[in-house]
Amino acid sequence: MQSRIRVAGALICSLAAVHLLIFEMPSFYDNYVVRSSSFSFNDDDDDVMAQVLTDSANLDPNWSTSTTRQFSKAQNASLGSLELLSYLEATNMTFCPLTPPSLVGPIRVFLDEPQLNVLAKMFKHIERGGHGKPTNCLARHKVAIIVPYRDRESQLRILLHNLHTLLEKQQMEYGIFIIEQVADQTFNRGKLMNVGYAEASKMFPWQCYIFHDVDLLPEDDRNLYSCPVQPRHMSVAIDKFNYRLPYSSIFGGISALRDDQVKAINGFSNSFWGWGGEDDDLSQRTSRAGFKVSRYPGEIARYKMVKHSREDTNSANKCRWKLLKKTGIRWRHDGLNDLKYRVLSIEQQPLFTRILVDLLEQESKKALRKFFPDC
Repeated sequence: MQSRIRVAGALICSLAAVHLLIFEMPSFYDNYVVRSSSFSFNDDDDDVMAQVLTDSANLDPNWSTSTTRQFSKAQNASLGSLELLSYLEATNMTFCPLTPPSLVGPIRVFLDEPQLNVLAKMFKHIERGGHGKPTNCLARHKVAIIVPYRDRESQLRILLHNLHTLLEKQQMEYGIFIIEQVADQTFNRGKLMNVGYAEASKMFPWQCYIFHDVDLLPEDDRNLYSCPVQPRHMSVAIDKFNYRLPYSSIFGGISALRDDQVKAINGFSNSFWGWGGEDDDLSQRTSRAGFKVSRYPGEIARYKMVKHSREDTNSANKCRWKLLKKTGIRWRHDGLNDLKYRVLSIEQQPLFTRILVDLLEQESKKALRKFFPDC
């Protein structure tokens, strides 16, 4: 009798182990959040970000994909999770796996500079405007990539080559937005990020936004460009810094936030004209809004920085320290709710959407000098 009980117990344990390997292990990577060198599990990651049926009533017609049109009836009905699963079964559609099946880890970084027409032929299945999505499953994340830009065409071509290759493997639905500042103005990275968020959100119901410098290239495809539970610092280990985090509160280079998180922190500051400060301000407002910056391990979140010389029009911001001291007072009214700019053109090119913008530098600085006379 006891031997039968032992055999039955062993059989139950074996079945439980098989269940764990088949159903649970693939989702391990997608469900952890890293802070410094430790990690913890988040059971709600997929529940938070698998909301594919979002409001599509005001979509730009140029961004209406076949998936969006097919789901319009379901979206208007505001289906719950069970109804959504039934709908997907009825239409023979399935979500992409929690862990993309083609990930290999360290990947080749492309440093060649193909012309834009050559890149367009390489990625001819990408919709105009740089809108990509999986062809054999429904993406779990809808991500807008916001890239502040001016006078770095070679770096842009390198970035497009690497990003489109990576995001296809990761089975994301995504759009790439190049936010270009007019010449003869002091570069303002934070304000360009805000413009990118404001304009991209008009075109498609993106779930999250990744704010991405043009000179950073991912080195590992497990560094998922997905929607985070907590705001995520993507560029943890950069070759320029010997693949080490320069300091614990850094939130620059590449940052990922859900749509509600961008709104909660009031986006970036509009006040940092010139190099430096806006990323540390972003870190402060993220913390003050009650969020914690998450990170993947350094061996995964690795980036190569394309070498370049600093532009004369992007000199160091001499007021950055004064502004940072006042972040706690200013962050609620210096950001998305105080954003003023003028769009000069919007072009949907084969692999990205280009938005040329006047940041109204003189008008903005005049308002800033009321509080900071030396800025």
